[in-house]
Parts: sequence; C-alpha cells; structure tokens
Amino acid sequence: MTMVPEAARHGDDELAGPATQAEPADLPGGRVGPLLELSVTDLGLIDQLRLRLDPGLNVLTGETGAGKSLLIDALGLALGARADVSLVRHGASSARVEALFDRHPEPMIVVREVTAAGRSTARMDDEAVTGTRLADVAGRLVEVHGQHDQGRLLDERWQRDLLDAYGDNADARTTMLEAVAAWRENRARLAVLAIEPRELARRLELLEHEAAEIAAARLRPGEAGELRARLAAARQGAAISTGGEGLRVLLDADEASARAILGTALREARALERFDSRFAAIAARLAGVDAELEDVTLDVRRLLGAVDHDASTSAGLEDRLSLIYGLERRYGEDEAAVIAHGQRAAEEVVGLRGLEGERDRRLVDDVRLLTAVAAAAATLGERRRRAAAQLSAETGAVLEGLGFPSGAFEVAVGRRPAGPDEAAIELDGDAVAFDASGADEVVYRLAPNPGEPARALARIASGGELSRVALAIKQVLAEADDTPTLVFDEVDTGIGGRSADPIGRSLWSLARRHQVLVVTHLPQIAAYADAHLRISKRERDGRTVTEVELLDGPARIDELAVMLGGPGDSGPGPAALAQAGELLRAASARDASGQVDA
Repeated sequence: MTMVPEAARHGDDELAGPATQAEPADLPGGRVGPLLELSVTDLGLIDQLRLRLDPGLNVLTGETGAGKSLLIDALGLALGARADVSLVRHGASSARVEALFDRHPEPMIVVREVTAAGRSTARMDDEAVTGTRLADVAGRLVEVHGQHDQGRLLDERWQRDLLDAYGDNADARTTMLEAVAAWRENRARLAVLAIEPRELARRLELLEHEAAEIAAARLRPGEAGELRARLAAARQGAAISTGGEGLRVLLDADEASARAILGTALREARALERFDSRFAAIAARLAGVDAELEDVTLDVRRLLGAVDHDASTSAGLEDRLSLIYGLERRYGEDEAAVIAHGQRAAEEVVGLRGLEGERDRRLVDDVRLLTAVAAAAATLGERRRRAAAQLSAETGAVLEGLGFPSGAFEVAVGRRPAGPDEAAIELDGDAVAFDASGADEVVYRLAPNPGEPARALARIASGGELSRVALAIKQVLAEADDTPTLVFDEVDTGIGGRSADPIGRSLWSLARRHQVLVVTHLPQIAAYADAHLRISKRERDGRTVTEVELLDGPARIDELAVMLGGPGDSGPGPAALAQAGELLRAASARDASGQVDA
C-alpha cells in the first residue's frame, strides 16, 4: 500500500470539503475510476436489474432478504469471485453480471456469466479472459469490506499484517523472510552434518569398500550379455569343431572335395564353349559359384580357428559372470547402475572426509546469518513501532468522532522471550523468539471507557465497538489507498442508534475521496447518502423479484421513516416522518467547506 504525504493526510478536517475522489487506477486500456453501473440478470431473486451509482456515498436499504447483499455478491462475480451455481435464478439457464467503470474516452466493461451447468465465462471490453485475470484487473478497482473483516480484526496475525500494510513494510518483510530462509537452510545442512564420530568412521569404511570393490571390477555396460554369449559358444565348442572340420573337408580337403569337383566342371564347360558358344553362360555361372565357394571355405576356416572349447576358458568366463552377478545383487540391476553406485560412493567419501571442515564453516555462517536475522528483525520492528504510533493516533482521532474517549485505541508492538529450547536472536540485550514474519507481537488494544485500562480487542470489544473500530481503521487506511470504490456490507452490525450518526458522518467523509457503497439498516447512516437506493421484493407473474429505486424528496423521507419506526398499517406515522425529516436536514446541513452541523 502506497502511503500519501503527511500534509495530504492531516491538512484537512475529518469531513473536509466536496468529494475529491481517489485517483483512477492504472490498468490496461487507460486509467479506470469508480463504478458507474451494475446490471444483473437472473441472479437469485433478481430477474433483471440495473443499478446506477453516484461518485460519492451510495446507500442501499430495504427489508431483510430483499437482495441487498445479493447485489454485493453480483459485484463480487464481476470482480472475479468464485462462481456459485446456486446463485443462478431458478428456471434460468444462466446468470449474467455486467459492470461499467469510469474510463476516458469510454467506460471499461466487465461481463461475467455463470450457467446452471456450472460453466463460467468472463469478458473485459469484449475480450474473453480467465477468472484469475478478471480478479487481477477488475479486483483492483473495488475493495469489499464485509462482516467477516470484523472477525479477522480479532486475529493478531491479521492485525500485524494490517499494520505492515499501513506502514508500507513490504520490503522490510521480504528482507526478514529471506534472512530467516537463509539461516534455516544453513541450520538444515548443519543437522545433516551432525554425525557421531564412530558412525562417521563406520560410514567411511563401508563407502570406501564399495567404491574400491566396484572400481577393481572394471565393469563395462553390456559386458554380462557378451560373456553369456561367449560361454554358451564355449560349451558347444567340441561339437562345433568336429562338425566344422567335416564341412571343411567336403569343401577343400582333397581331389574329391566340392571345390575340386566344381573346378573339373568349370574346365569342361570352358572346353565346350570353344565348340558351342551357348556353353559360355554355363561357364560364367560355374565361375561365380567357384568364387563363392572359395569365400565360404575361407569363412569356415576362420570360424574353426576361433572356436574355443578349452575347459579353462569356460571356467574363466563363469567366474567373471559370477563376479558381475554378485555386484549387481548388492549395488544395482545392471553394470551401468553398479558403476553409478560406485561413483556416488566415491563422491560421498570425499564429502565425508571434508565434513568436519564444512561443519566448522557452517557454524561460523550460523552466527553470521543469525546476526543478519537480528538486523532485519530490528529494522522491521522499528518501522512497526513508528507505524503503530501513527496508526494509533489517526485511528484514535477517527474513533473520537465515533463516540470513543480520547486515546481509546492503541497498537501495541512487543516481543516474546525465547523459550529454553527455541532459537533466539538478541535485541536490546534480550533473547527474543522470531519467525519469518519478524520478532514482534502486534496487538490492537481498546479502552472504550474512560479510566479503564486498554485491553486486546479479542477480550473487550463488543460487536458494535468492533464495527466502529473496523470502520475507523478502514477510513485511515483508505486515506493512503487509491482503490476507486469501497464497499461496506452491513458495517452497522451490532451498532445502536446513538453510534450510528458518527458512523454515517465517517462514511460520508470517506466518500469525499472514494466512491463508497454501503448496505445498512440504520436510518442515521442512510441519511448521509449522496444517492439513496431502496431494494425491495415484488411478486410478478407468480414469481418473487428484486427491484431497485433511486429515492429522492418525499420518497426518501418515507424510507427513513420506515427504517425508524416501521411502516404501520397505513404507512409511517407523523412522528416517524418528522424524525426522518430532521435526520435528513441534520445530515444535509453542511457549510461550504463540507462541515456537518452536529
């Protein structure tokens, strides 16, 4: 969150001046401003509805169940929220939401459709986009604050994150995160290196034996297959030798051999060729056979020369295969796996022999890295304390306008002492616990009654008090936020009439810098609206539908009177109408500078 200069945040009164809207957000296609219009079709009770919004404070009122919060759900869909099939109107094939945002020279259009079958589609300016892309772009234009935010305000981790957002501590948080990550990585390596000396000696002896045994074997990938083939041939050596010798005799041994007979036939054919040329072809064919037969005879001689049927050779082959099989049983499924195991063992031997030196180096690094963690934690803690003082003062000032005593709100930043078995850093002479988020404990405290000590929100705040604290913090943060549109869904939960008027003024003040959309049940808040919209249920053609109406003049007074005392049998009574008129006059009594006449 980008902070604005001090003068910009403190130079004007709480309810200063005419509306000065937040700067438009820079998005693809140009700078985009507030929400102009929201159109909804077939969503829940809404069959078709178009909501046009004012740049300032827009208030939605109406009976419970009329669909006020449903409009917030519709806006959430347009901003990329998860599509819920149950929102599709009964009997409709799909629900559609279209949002128009202010942009020059023409509005930015966002469309989201959800089918009854569960399919969701999204478009921005007629371009199809994913839900994630829609949330990334359109989600930056609107910030929705619901009742769940008040529950989160009780979570001290969220309180810390909120403080960091206010103090613009993202860089300091990142530095802390990286410092802790580096320290933890070094600690993890130290744990691996923490081997007991006798275990180290045993491990070294085993690895050295394995590496030496595999290296001595001088294996080659595929060697076992070659040996099996050679051994099979050696075992058949005698039979091959005897048969091969018989084949050699038939081919080339004496005058009765195949080559001798073929030679005689070739000579006879060549003699006949002199008398009859037709025998020339026969002679040529016989000459080719003679050459081929000579090659075959040479191959037989070579094979016979290579036949090894010596018993000692077979025994050597069997011993080598037995060695390879033994290594494969212990170290891998084949020669390549055994060789790789030997290489790993040798590398681990080198690593273990250097372990003591590495351990010493990492122990030195542990001190250095822990010092870096302490420095990052100290810087982040100092930034948090400055931001806490500023947030306490600004929120407290807003809360005074909401009926709390001066100094009622405090952001306390402390540290937790490290336990005996817990990693610690030294800050200001104390051993302090830490994690990746820093070494600070952040607690929001409230003293709603004068003279009573401040206590943690989770222990003291009622629903109404928590609502006002949440709104005050939102108002302070919004001063430093450029989100064009802020939405508050039933921010008045748990608040009574006396607290409602200050909240209405606070929301109106917030709407001088942002477009604000508020769902409320309280007339004291509704009276401050720049645009008052009434949401109601009607029966049409046997179906319940939701309608919206922009109220002005007498219609607005009637609605405020109904909110004050109920409609009665024939509409609101004279007393309720008079009180409503007075509420409206008081809220409208602003002078030229925008002050509210309280």
